[in-house]
Amino acid sequence: MRVIGLTGGIASGKSRVARMLEQMGAVIIDADLLAREVVAPGEPAYQAIVEAFGNGILNPDLTINRGALGRLVFADPEARRRLESITHPAIGRRAEEQLGELRLQGTPVVFYVAPLLVEAGVTSRVDEIWVVYVDEETQVRRLMARDGSSRAEAIRKIATQMPMDEKKKFGNVVIDNRGTPEETERQVRDIWMQEIGRARRHD
Repeated sequence: MRVIGLTGGIASGKSRVARMLEQMGAVIIDADLLAREVVAPGEPAYQAIVEAFGNGILNPDLTINRGALGRLVFADPEARRRLESITHPAIGRRAEEQLGELRLQGTPVVFYVAPLLVEAGVTSRVDEIWVVYVDEETQVRRLMARDGSSRAEAIRKIATQMPMDEKKKFGNVVIDNRGTPEETERQVRDIWMQEIGRARRHD
């Protein structure tokens, strides 16, 4: 089974690209969805996070308030490392379970979508990396529009991740998402045919 890591920076558009690939027939494992699953009440990571950060991060229904937790860790690199030391192993175990099931089913290609694939040091989970790229100014502009962030807040969030110009060096394939959605979709479709469609024709 060919496992392709799809990554990018915050507001780079990797989720949109993942949806395009899914519409073309790709099987997707989304690390962000796994991250939500592993912090649900009753999960081991949930208890560890509450113990580390206190009941102030909980909603009235005792689920974790992702916004409150996010504000804490974005402001404090040590807090972010503490959170990642809890969540990353739990996400990894869940990802490996799903990859194992897909291997048993004979799935030929799987995309593992993870924003921190490189930063978290889990590139060994995938056979190759595809990077969704935008320049930093585009990131800032899109993040401000998406989250209602101030420019300073957007820059601060972006600074917590590897710079996009550095991250794209890890890409076996780089998808340039600076243009319109239509331009990106044409690009993704062409790459899909070159990288996936051709391999399937040869099987």
